[in-house]
Amino acid sequence: MTTVADAITALEAAYPPALAEGWDAVGLVCGDPAQELTRALVCVDPVESTVDEAVELGAQLLVAHHPLLLKGVHGVGADTPKGRLVHRMVRAGVALFCAHTNADSADPGVSDALAHALGLTVTGPLSANADGRTGIGRVGELAAAEPFAAFVERVARALPATAGGVRGAGDPDRPVRRVAVSGGAGDSYLGAATAAGVDAYVTADLRHHPAGEHLAAGAGPALVDVAHWASEWPWCEQAAGVLRTALGGTVVTTVSTRRTDPWTVQAAGAPTPTGRSTG
Repeated sequence: MTTVADAITALEAAYPPALAEGWDAVGLVCGDPAQELTRALVCVDPVESTVDEAVELGAQLLVAHHPLLLKGVHGVGADTPKGRLVHRMVRAGVALFCAHTNADSADPGVSDALAHALGLTVTGPLSANADGRTGIGRVGELAAAEPFAAFVERVARALPATAGGVRGAGDPDRPVRRVAVSGGAGDSYLGAATAAGVDAYVTADLRHHPAGEHLAAGAGPALVDVAHWASEWPWCEQAAGVLRTALGGTVVTTVSTRRTDPWTVQAAGAPTPTGRSTG
């Protein structure tokens, strides 16, 4: 009999808890390690829609990238949004396991999955840990250079669609071959991307001032900004593969396709104002 504990063993071997940042909350959130496991669901966000999906599938395990209870709590009452999810999972017999910054730093990890989706051959971490193999982000190369505008289109085709789409900042004709990627919010690694000498940097949640200051410096890569959820969604198939391989096909493992990006609508702004005489 395969159990939830067997899945945890496999996931922690692939994404060692020791790689997690000190502020992070990873591992088993709720559920019985001794419970028999026949079906698992992998997602980015443990939210109402993915918990619904796990229950509908009859899964005994929900594997998520983002933690449910990242900040300290004094209770999980069912009268709170997160408490309701915990109670629902417990009642339905669904265990929740989270692999967050440990999956970001693992080799392979979140950014390897993103790089693979973009057609990059990974050459190493963007910001390496002491062992040189693990760390945040990845640097990789395309088989051949292409204009930045075409590369932005490549990113958009490779990732699931979101309301915000994919944004690029840089010369559309700039040749791009060497690329840095960092799944999730990555503007704190703009300096590392510049130091790596890459042509483009793909990440999520780029803020106005850090991006503007980076571009004004003039020596760094062009920027591609994608939705946080979309940048990490390729990891789900990687984690599902860990379970399929380690558990010998005894557990039906599904990747959630429910879009949990919070943005749902996009509207174009007004045209740029031009000078107008009112006299």
